[in-house]
Amino acid sequence: MSITRRIFLRNSALAVVGTAAVPSFLTRAAFGAVDTGGRTKRLVVIFQRGAADGLNIVVPYAEPQYYAMRPSINIPRKSVLQLDGRFGLHPSLAAFQPLWQQGHLAIVHAAGSPDTTRSHFDAQDFMETGTPGVKITEDGWLNRSLHTMPAAMSSSMSGSISAAPQNSPFRAIALGPSLPRILSGSEPAVAMNNINDFSVGGKNPKASPAATAFEAMYDHSSDSMLHGTGAETFDAVKMLKTADPGKYAAAPGANYPKGRFGDGLRQLAQLIKANLGVQVAFADIGGWDHHVNEGSTEGQLANVLTDFSQSLAAFWTDLGDLGEDTVVVTMSEFGRTARENGNRGTDHGHANVMFVLGGPVKGGKVYGRWPGLDQSQLYEGRDLALTTDFRQVIGEAVARHMGNKNLADVFPSYDNQPGKFLRILA
Repeated sequence: MSITRRIFLRNSALAVVGTAAVPSFLTRAAFGAVDTGGRTKRLVVIFQRGAADGLNIVVPYAEPQYYAMRPSINIPRKSVLQLDGRFGLHPSLAAFQPLWQQGHLAIVHAAGSPDTTRSHFDAQDFMETGTPGVKITEDGWLNRSLHTMPAAMSSSMSGSISAAPQNSPFRAIALGPSLPRILSGSEPAVAMNNINDFSVGGKNPKASPAATAFEAMYDHSSDSMLHGTGAETFDAVKMLKTADPGKYAAAPGANYPKGRFGDGLRQLAQLIKANLGVQVAFADIGGWDHHVNEGSTEGQLANVLTDFSQSLAAFWTDLGDLGEDTVVVTMSEFGRTARENGNRGTDHGHANVMFVLGGPVKGGKVYGRWPGLDQSQLYEGRDLALTTDFRQVIGEAVARHMGNKNLADVFPSYDNQPGKFLRILA
């Protein structure tokens, strides 16, 4: 494949070409952000793609209707990890129980997007843009949250706090091969699949042909646009190389499961611990769409919950003291039907469950108003009704934790007043 300057210049300064293209973080690293060398507020968003079954994740075991509607896939009372006398965790979420008991983990039940679509694509799009029901929104809410977010702060050895003096291309990170909708927009963001692949060729024998060609073009180009963005890109690579996040071994007790999600969170922890100025980050985990043979304490749902919870628990342990300035919020596009279907699975539903993990979190509590599972309380007679808009939860994290008070810009056409927050964060 022949790679020309025109290909690289298409779509802003750089473009990904085919499967052997420049590492995807280079498509965004040409634009600066905020660097930090120490104390930084961080927000990490986790998307459970496929519509997770909130009723079997955080189980309303005190409601007899739950067991009546799910005769073959319910979580038996004896197996539920009890939380507060009303709800309990699926046993595969055992890694979450210490976080709950320590007050670092909170739960918001009957939460999600108010839009009633049962389309995975539309629902995910609405939650990533932060504008449920509006299909023309071009940017993501996490990107918009960066517009007026205060600069990252760095702490000196003496303990004094000051604004970080240098921009960092690693301010906003997505763990994956491409930039998701939630981080698309005018603010710079980086998509990184593997930190060990972040080289642009030259002396690296493992560099892709596209990366090598890009370096050659940069060296010989007289094009001011390419040369300018190229210089910033190489500064980003140099910054990553100097920080050498790969040398940061996981903390004792941080046992990440093998797999894409665990590997992504491990690398995110390495980048955070390397003081690369990470302020917002996004990761996703698939495998939640269980129309057939969902399982109960064992099976498909149990397997993905083990990966999900152990990876997040390892990430929290790995951060150590940095967790005090970190908030993790999980979401899924919608929940599942209250009743199991004829294939021992569940179909597309409405409300779901969200987890909030972090140092400022007032954990050990299930937040939100529980609507109940009586037939008269179900949405359209089939789904858990929604009582908490997901924007209330993430809006509190953006405003109270990250310091962006301009919620009308982050979530247009939504009245996200601080007085409506659930007060999950201290």
